[in-house]
Amino acid sequence: MSLCLARNAMRAVRTAPRLRPILPISRGVGMTAATTLSPEDEEMYQDMLSKSFEDDDSASAGHLMLQEQREVLYYLRLIEHEMPKLVAYRKPFVLPPDAPLVVRSINYAGEEHPVTAKRVIVAAVDSLPLKGKDAIHRIKILAGPRWTPHPPADGGISGLEEWRNGYIKIACEDYPKPAMNLKWASDTMDRLVAHANNPRHDLKDVPVDLRHVYAKARKAKKGEHTRSRVFARPTILDFPPEWIPERRRKYALNS
Repeated sequence: MSLCLARNAMRAVRTAPRLRPILPISRGVGMTAATTLSPEDEEMYQDMLSKSFEDDDSASAGHLMLQEQREVLYYLRLIEHEMPKLVAYRKPFVLPPDAPLVVRSINYAGEEHPVTAKRVIVAAVDSLPLKGKDAIHRIKILAGPRWTPHPPADGGISGLEEWRNGYIKIACEDYPKPAMNLKWASDTMDRLVAHANNPRHDLKDVPVDLRHVYAKARKAKKGEHTRSRVFARPTILDFPPEWIPERRRKYALNS
């Protein structure tokens, strides 16, 4: 392949017309329409053309395959010789402190998108600094549809968590910067906690509004909409024991 390239290069050089500068030399700078080979390059090509081509070179596809293999071998050498050196930077795992807020963000691998500035925070009611059961009841009422008895599906919390007093989810995408949206959501959560801890707000007689929970359950149609079983989805325990297959009966009875 190298000999073929050399022949083509020499043929192009021989057939190319020798043009004079199309612009006059001004201030020591000259521009030409075509450049010629240096004597060293011409001697190299002449030496390559003097040797007969014996079909002992690989095609272009073969050179690409060899290049890919070189790259793979390069990274394999890094894994073999350089990765063990990272042991010096090993640190013991330290369990992070319990944080009441879970922050969720969206990223499109560096691409610009309006939703990348959005920030969502989720907090369990039990993890907030609330003073007594009355404060827990007040924050459920003040949060409105932002409070749900179960963890939000897109809140970054496992569905296996205990429900207890529910979760509050606050999202904001009104500001151009992610930090501004996060600050607004965090300040809103702080105001909710402050008003819930205020004993002057007497909301004992106000029931918790669950209309948004029932509406979402009816729309999903996953079993919670039947007979208003929002807090207790139908499971295998709802069936009579004789209906359960024998291979699963013991697990159902033990649970």
